[in-house]
Amino acid sequence: MDVGETIHDAVRSIYDAATRPDLWPDALQAIAACSGDVGTVLIWRRDDGSLGTIVSPALEASHAEYVARWASSDTRAFRVLERGFDLTTDAVTDRDVVEDDEVATLPIYTDYLVPQGLGWFAAVNVAPNPRVTVFISVQRRFDKPRFGDDELRLVAHLGRHVEQSLRLGIRLFDAEMRADGLARVLSSMNIGVFGLDSLGRVTMSNPAGGALRGALLDIREGRLAPTTRAERAAFAAEFARCLDASSSTPKPVLLGADGGGDRVVLHVLPLTTPDMLADAMLADTRVLVLAVPLDRGAPVDPTVLRDLLGLTLNEARIASLVGTGLQPRAVAERLGIAEDTARTVLKRVFAKIGVSRQAELVGLLARLSIKS
Repeated sequence: MDVGETIHDAVRSIYDAATRPDLWPDALQAIAACSGDVGTVLIWRRDDGSLGTIVSPALEASHAEYVARWASSDTRAFRVLERGFDLTTDAVTDRDVVEDDEVATLPIYTDYLVPQGLGWFAAVNVAPNPRVTVFISVQRRFDKPRFGDDELRLVAHLGRHVEQSLRLGIRLFDAEMRADGLARVLSSMNIGVFGLDSLGRVTMSNPAGGALRGALLDIREGRLAPTTRAERAAFAAEFARCLDASSSTPKPVLLGADGGGDRVVLHVLPLTTPDMLADAMLADTRVLVLAVPLDRGAPVDPTVLRDLLGLTLNEARIASLVGTGLQPRAVAERLGIAEDTARTVLKRVFAKIGVSRQAELVGLLARLSIKS
């Protein structure tokens, strides 16, 4: 199997897990297979500060020891959280948080990783909403070369698909999915949901989706159609990407960016799980579109800012808070980082999006007049 087929299989496995959480271990193993590595860990921070994990099958034995003895003293993990805002990419690896000479002295390497045959990691934040901290971390053998830039980009790419899958999975969990069938659950969700077939024709929509039809979004000749030409083109490109999910990185489509009225973000996801396709209401559906209204005055979802403005997720977190009018000191306190770090990151944001003052950033985010 070539690399392209391996990536395609991994992406399919990731979306299969959206409605079947029991499939996540296999999806994580498929992610590791894309770079020929041992396995992958999905890590999230609970409300009480403790960590929850799901691991691929090849890591189960070593991870049991990690949870029992090393989770509270993993220098690498703590430094990822401490230094993440200093990085200019979303993907992070050993060289970003550990000096070369430390590899030979830090217990996490000498007493745990190396004896387990492990050594290097590549991690990326896959949080599907700003209230949750979630990472995937691909684990590599110690006797292999460290992760290179191309491999980090691959992990970041797969991470975006994990984020999309988790976004749908969390929505379904919130809707308390039961044996009544996926279609009924989708109908009960409080965000717009549209099902599309392989030609882009609408196969189903829930009541919240129907309520969104109007100034920003409609159904024309049986197809979902944003109002403006630019938005229709962006949506068509994302729909085409979704039919070949491994070809490029998912990107949300923003509706209403240039006006003063309502705004909606469209997330376009492939529908692959056989259990989902077996539902009579979804039999011809190949793509799901989640239509999420943006609340005026609320912080913009950092994942949306990241994708639309070309920021890292941590840059987007700071930009989102500054966009509500908070000063850098208050932003730093909110995020638990130094004020100097917040100001440094803010300067990077200014340079990337072409503004020079905080007031300009606030105005841009208020309008979300984002140019591609």
